[in-house]
Order: sequence, then C-alpha cells, then structure tokens
Amino acid sequence: MQTRRTFLKHTALASAALGGPVVSFTSRKEEAVVIGQGTHKYRVVPNWGVLDAGKNPVNDCHEMVQDARGRIFLLGNETKNNVLIYDRSGKLLDSWGTTYPGGHGLSIGTEGTDQYLLICDTDRHQVIKTDLAGKELMKLDYPRETGVYAYPGQFKPTETAINPVNGDIYVADGYGSNYITQFDRTGKLIRYFGGAGAANEQFDCCHGIIVDSRNASNPTLLITDRRHNALKRFTLDGKYLSTISLPGSYVCRPVIKGDHIYAAVFRSTSDSYPDSGYVQILDKNDKVVSTPGGSAPVYQNGQLQEQRKDRSFMSFLHPHDVLVDNDENLYVAQWASRKTYPIKLERA
Repeated sequence: MQTRRTFLKHTALASAALGGPVVSFTSRKEEAVVIGQGTHKYRVVPNWGVLDAGKNPVNDCHEMVQDARGRIFLLGNETKNNVLIYDRSGKLLDSWGTTYPGGHGLSIGTEGTDQYLLICDTDRHQVIKTDLAGKELMKLDYPRETGVYAYPGQFKPTETAINPVNGDIYVADGYGSNYITQFDRTGKLIRYFGGAGAANEQFDCCHGIIVDSRNASNPTLLITDRRHNALKRFTLDGKYLSTISLPGSYVCRPVIKGDHIYAAVFRSTSDSYPDSGYVQILDKNDKVVSTPGGSAPVYQNGQLQEQRKDRSFMSFLHPHDVLVDNDENLYVAQWASRKTYPIKLERA
C-alpha cells in the first residue's frame, strides 16, 4: 500500500513531467493545524505560490526577500527562471534570470531611492549585483588578493550581508573555504576573517550572515556556523564576540524582523535526513521562543536542549530560508523539496 508521502512524491513528479502544476504537499488536515509555540504560532496557507511547472518551474528554492513595494523575490537554481516575483497573495508578477545555475544567496539593499539585489552563485563562484529587473550592475569574483584562494573554484559564496549605513558587503563563503570577506560598496576588498576550523572565530559552513542593527549604537554580524549547530556574533570588523548554541539544528541563515531572529533549519541531527527541518524563532535575548514544524524549545540550566522535527507536520521538506512580512506571516523556501513552491505560514 502506498504511503501518503510516496503518493505525493509520485504525483508531484508526474505533474512536473507533464508540464502541469505541481501539487501542494500540504494536506487538508495540515491546513488547519497550528504550529509553533508561545506567541509565535502559524497556520499553513494552502497552495500559496503554486505555479504551472511547465511555464515557471523551480528546482531548489533557496532564498526570498521583499522589496519596498511589497513584492516577494524568490531565488532558485532553475535557469528557466532563476527569480520569481510574487505578490503577497502568491500571484506571479514577473520572472527573470537564466544564467545562475548555482543561484543560492539573495540579499536586498538600498542606494538612494533605488533598491538592488545581491545574488550568490556557488557554480559561477561569484556574487552578482543586479537591479530589481535583473540587469547586472557589478560582479565580485573570488578574492584573489586575500592570498587564501588558489583558484576561483575554491570560492563558493552562499550568502551576503549589507551594512545599511555605508553599503559595505560581507560575503560568506559557506560552501568554499569558510572565510567572511568584507568589501566596500564599490567592490574594494577591506578585510577577511574566519576560515575553516573549530575555534570560536572559525566556521564549519558559514552558510548565512546578516548585519544585526537592533542595537543601533552597536550593530554586529550574526553568522551561521551550520555544522556546529550555532550562530556566532562578531563585530563589524570581524572580531569574535559570542556563540548562540542551537543544539541539533543545521541552521541556514538568520533573518531579523523587529526584535526577533528567524531562521530556517534544513535538518536536525536527531532526524533521518529525508524530509527534515523546521523554523526557529529567537527573541532579543537570543533565546528560542518558538519552533514552527519542530519540537518545543526546552531550556535546562539556561541551555537549550536538542531540537528535532515534529513528525506530525510533514509539509516541511528541508526549509532553506524564511521571509517575514509586515504582518509577521512567514514564507518558507525549501531545498530538495521535490520541486515544490514556497510555503506561506499565516500568523495564528
């Protein structure tokens, strides 16, 4: 007898092969389920953003950002349309991009009255700056002048962060040599730090990075140390400050909205690899307060205990990024999710 998961997998693959719309992996039962804990609980919005896979296919849906007009930009590694642009209802507004086979990281910044995107491409070994319509404005190649890269293929950037004050760009080489490289807004190298290792100032997959400006007088960098199940805090000039331990969670990138940190977790150490993952939400004191799709956060003697997927909620298939809108709804892009579109979680 087919399991529900096997049935959905076969149905999705068949739909994609026929060029039809991909089925949602959310069952009617899960549409009514409330996930998360405490003050941050959510319900799935059924079929949000589901498109005709023959016209607008996706492969791995890596990251999402929202522009000043409220449009939602999704980046993936499907070169028929690397970037899909949605409105908040899930209607497709536009698409572009055919030259980003390793489209992975997506950040949005502002210069004057104009906004721009930074795309990390792990296959092109570049960071590409574009306008919101896809015109390429600047490219950051592997930082040869640092002396830590012998050839371009060692540079596989996964994420960028933008300092909103001066436009400096921080590049996290999460799939490469695990260095953080800082450039000014014109692409001039300022410094680099980190590298692979187990010391406090080093990383094992610095997958994500963001400038944390919640304390406006003392902004810092939050950087993922994914295989060490942690986020690490650094000064803006690369000095290590502290570690936020997230036992069991292979966290992707931190996202800040209001007082909270949001992060997608593509799997946990306690779960079997397939169909794992959840979302973590941390308060201003760096404590996990809710884990939609995962086990409730438990602290003992001030230490977070290991978390894992809530196996009663099967809509998540390796969350890779989370976008938070102004109503605090969540949009979750997923890696290795059988070419399914993002999931919207409405605040309950």
